[in-house]
Amino acid sequence: MGNRMITGVLTATAIVGGVGLFIGLFLGVAAIKFKVEVDEKEEAVLNALPGNNCGGCGFPGCSGLAAAIAKGEAPVNACPVGGEPVGKVIAGIMGVEAGESVRKVAFVKCQGDCEKTKADYEYHGIEDCRMLAFVPNGGPKSCNYGCLGYGSCVSACPFDAIHVVNGVAVVDKEACKACGKCVEACPKHLIELIPYDAPYAVACSSKDKGPVAMKACTVSCIGCQLCKKNCPSEAVTVADFNAAIDYEKCTGCGTCAEKCPRKSIVKR
Repeated sequence: MGNRMITGVLTATAIVGGVGLFIGLFLGVAAIKFKVEVDEKEEAVLNALPGNNCGGCGFPGCSGLAAAIAKGEAPVNACPVGGEPVGKVIAGIMGVEAGESVRKVAFVKCQGDCEKTKADYEYHGIEDCRMLAFVPNGGPKSCNYGCLGYGSCVSACPFDAIHVVNGVAVVDKEACKACGKCVEACPKHLIELIPYDAPYAVACSSKDKGPVAMKACTVSCIGCQLCKKNCPSEAVTVADFNAAIDYEKCTGCGTCAEKCPRKSIVKR
């Protein structure tokens, strides 16, 4: 009886050991056969990226951008958060020239705060700018093109670089990484990325004719074209009663802001 028990134990042990050995060998062979080759450059690029995974580069996170750069499908300076310093590091990894990159920041094209703009009615409801598309005139403010001030852009910003101040969104240009999240979040399309060094900007998006715009907001652009007519470098254009600055032509002389009767063009 005792010998049979010992034999049974030894047999069971042998079977378990054999099965374990078989599984181990199988997993070892499978690991070799189905091994995914790791691109060393891709790994190095990923390590050089800041890891914010903000998607501002247009790819699904830093890993997506790293894969695209390693394959030559994206420029080495494509990361807006890392900017030129990270671009140079990645250029060294890829063995190419980084090229020049212009630092950009988000800018809200509106100054219509609680003092400067009028309100048609009081709004009591969900404080989300995207929901205001369903209320009369797209929001309580008289200007249908102005900032709604309910902070959808604030919620979207992963860097705490934009805040609502007195009813209008304001960007902290030092904290902004130009990821573009706020640009996508704004239902009024008031936010754009402009050069960090841009000396002046048009802080209005109104396309209403002069008399209408003047009634709605005290700092609205009325399309008078004085900025365009007086710009010595022809950097200002006016379309749909709204001015725009071509930053490649702008010399920063400030004439446009000086001549603007509505103070719609602001120094940054």
